[in-house]
Amino acid sequence: MSMSWHASSRPGQEAVEASAGRGPEVLARILRSVPELFDAYMGGLYLLSDDRELLELVMTLGAARQFTRPWQRISMTAPIPVVEAARSGRVVWVGGAEEMARRYPRVAVAMPYAFCLSAVPLVEGERTYGVIFLLWPADHPRDLSTGERDGLEALARRLAGVLAEAVRAGRPIRAGPRPGVAEDASAAPPTAMAARLPEGVCDIDLDGRLAEVTPAAAELLGEPAERLLGARPWAALPWLRDPVYEYHYRAALMSGHPTAFVALRPPDRWLSFQLFPDASGVTVRISAADGELTGTPAERAVHTRPGALYHLLHLASALTEAITVQDVVTMVSEQILPAFGGQAVAVLMAEGGRLRIAGHRGYPPGLVDQFDGTALTESTPGVQASTNPVPAFFETRAELERLYPERHETQDGMAAWAYLPLVTSRRLIGTCVLAFAEPHPFDVEERAVLTSLGGLIAQALDRARLYDTKLVLAHGLQESLLPHALPAVPSLEISARYLPCTEGMDVGGDFYDLIRVGPDTVAIVIGDVQGHNVNAAALMGQVRTAVRAFAAADADPSTVLARTNRLLADLDTALLASCTYLCVDLVRREARLATAGHPVPLLYGQDGRAKAVEPIVGLVLNVDPDAEYPAIRIDLPVGTTLVLYTDGLIETPGADLGRALADLTATLARHGGEPLDRLADALIGRAGHAEHRTDDVALLLVRSVPREP
Repeated sequence: MSMSWHASSRPGQEAVEASAGRGPEVLARILRSVPELFDAYMGGLYLLSDDRELLELVMTLGAARQFTRPWQRISMTAPIPVVEAARSGRVVWVGGAEEMARRYPRVAVAMPYAFCLSAVPLVEGERTYGVIFLLWPADHPRDLSTGERDGLEALARRLAGVLAEAVRAGRPIRAGPRPGVAEDASAAPPTAMAARLPEGVCDIDLDGRLAEVTPAAAELLGEPAERLLGARPWAALPWLRDPVYEYHYRAALMSGHPTAFVALRPPDRWLSFQLFPDASGVTVRISAADGELTGTPAERAVHTRPGALYHLLHLASALTEAITVQDVVTMVSEQILPAFGGQAVAVLMAEGGRLRIAGHRGYPPGLVDQFDGTALTESTPGVQASTNPVPAFFETRAELERLYPERHETQDGMAAWAYLPLVTSRRLIGTCVLAFAEPHPFDVEERAVLTSLGGLIAQALDRARLYDTKLVLAHGLQESLLPHALPAVPSLEISARYLPCTEGMDVGGDFYDLIRVGPDTVAIVIGDVQGHNVNAAALMGQVRTAVRAFAAADADPSTVLARTNRLLADLDTALLASCTYLCVDLVRREARLATAGHPVPLLYGQDGRAKAVEPIVGLVLNVDPDAEYPAIRIDLPVGTTLVLYTDGLIETPGADLGRALADLTATLARHGGEPLDRLADALIGRAGHAEHRTDDVALLLVRSVPREP
């Protein structure tokens, strides 16, 4: 890094310029100084959108303009370095291709090149304005030096200062329709000296277009120089359209290292191309390669073009994480829609002769739902797209209204639309509508990519619909097996909570019940069947039913658990179950309790202390058909609260079980005297607010209260 960084910064002058409305010029000037101050050769500047849900690309440095189209608008939920920097407020450094693949696999799939990357948040005071990212050659050390990190943070403060001053002056800098470019327009073209060389020499600018072609290069390429100038080589020369050649060009730009390849110019002339990149473009040396060839053309063409396929790879990767239909809609809305500049998305399905709205994002509330149930005989763009496997693109409202005049469906406040058919296994299952707030020209490449995206969305949607159907059935089964309400019992106050797990099918085998087995006797049970699927829920129903039947015949805890254990063995299932069962004498205010491998109950006493009950723990059910389950007696005087729960309340991956139980006991001690529902909420605590639960949770509280006269 240059040591002249601090001397070169002029924050006072830059603030004056920013407040005068010249902020973008100041940002461009600062970015142009980056290659001199650092070894970075390309990068870009993102700003947070007004709603702070997107990062929008404002300006690029070097050849980054060629690679950033898929990332011009990025959701703040995207798993990529610039988003992590903005969300965390810290410098993000990726020290090479291997680290990129490990930490950000979606970026690595789309950009399989060797380079290092930094993303630095632009923060002033308490406000984050955006992020600057820079790329270094692949031979940069794996770690940033202290000087480089300090320099990057100084650069970020300088940029943030300009952005903040522009905001204070009422002239905030925002992203335009296309990112600006920070480059030195005075770069000199190749000199006459290059034209005198026997080899051909070309200059490719930062847009990938030929800026200069020497006469020798034009002769070797077989085309007049005037036809080549301003064109991309792989577009102007059909024999260079194999994706491998563009890959080598991109690899040179991204890595900052020279690369080389050979190509066959029909009918039989092999040419050698050597590419030398720097921050201003790529110089290409072309020569005859007749004596330089090794291997077959197939062996030399080992890569595929990632640029235009980025959206496909990115969405394919994202959709592997989608489980439900709403997940699919969210993935398209957050990961794909911003990249194309879209405003809203809706997924329409044709079912039962009607158009159904499977999900939507970005539209005003209630606008899309009014079209749910539209007959498939109606002439609307949604119906047409859901019954015809041909994509439709409307670049302006006028185009759409020419075909569908006076249709309310077109009055959605948008200005351009892409209707993508959702076809899977040769079945048309619906359409995905991408809507744009401004007129949007769809070029040939974009139409092809969007149409291919429709196929990926269709496959994910088909899987998600099947999952949703199974989930509804599983939840219905579980709800039918758990008690809708517990019976009122004299001398006892009862409160229960149940939380499903958030992984798999969100169903599990936790259960609880309260059973009247006599005028002054009640049985209470809580248990947990292994697994989180329909099988676990079904077995849970069988266990609960068996416990009720055995309790009605003989409420003794040891007998009930022994008989239930024998039943599970007879059912020939591999699933295990834990269970705690107690029989309460309402007159004597005491209970006999037995447990089969279940977490120990907790007891809150009249003295305000909380402790664990220590029963003789028997084997979990379905291990040994002849297992015995000894019972103990516990007193339940008025004011005593018994806490029964399943292991999901205290067991989390990586947590210490003893510490978790101690924390739960301490929570009971603090809140044990509160009303039972408030106590239940306190005990369910963090489990109730967790985004991810690997197990379901059941909680049953039993408090001994005075009998009402």
